[in-house]
Amino acid sequence: MAASVHAATHLAVNLLDAHSLLATFGVIGIAVVLFAETGLLVGFFLPGDSLLFTAGLLCAGTTDKSATLSLPAVLAASVVGALAGAQCGYLIGRRAGGTLLTRSRSKRLHEGAQRADELLTKYGHAKAIVLARFVPVVRTVLNPLAGALNVPARVFTLWQVVGGLVWTVGLVLAGYALGSSIPDVDRYLLPIVAVIVALSLLPLAIELLRSRRAGQHQNGSV
Repeated sequence: MAASVHAATHLAVNLLDAHSLLATFGVIGIAVVLFAETGLLVGFFLPGDSLLFTAGLLCAGTTDKSATLSLPAVLAASVVGALAGAQCGYLIGRRAGGTLLTRSRSKRLHEGAQRADELLTKYGHAKAIVLARFVPVVRTVLNPLAGALNVPARVFTLWQVVGGLVWTVGLVLAGYALGSSIPDVDRYLLPIVAVIVALSLLPLAIELLRSRRAGQHQNGSV
């Protein structure tokens, strides 16, 4: 009976909730989620930013000591999942081209692909690959898109590693620093995660606003 209840608890995990993912799957879940989000198009909805930040908070210790995670283990899992996922996405794009994207019916995924293409065109390969790490959905589709557009493997690998390290290590350590400085920080976990999600969407919102203003300016000058 106890085993069935335990299994049901795992089946009831909320894939959109970073705390639920960490409580259910622990450190291994971090690597799996980041691999899926950055390497597989089906993972575009997963909460990479909030997962990394929340994991950092839990590494600092909480009122529930059983929920505390190991900082070295979290950093290792985050880096491995993010770097391996991006490289896998690139290889999928190299082999399958744009087929997977064109077959998808997700409007959000197609919008992300458009933003990824704009980033590559506007900023060049290196800067776009690094910046994409910090924009939800875009970091999912840019990797296969880079492969489909035949971005040189050496260039992609170098800059996805740079971007992946800054993104994962930066967010985990930011969460750890906050958790270490605020007593019983887990009491404020939900609002903190909400702020992180909002901040992660900020670059995309700014870019969309700039694009809209640029379009209005061009229409007004015609």
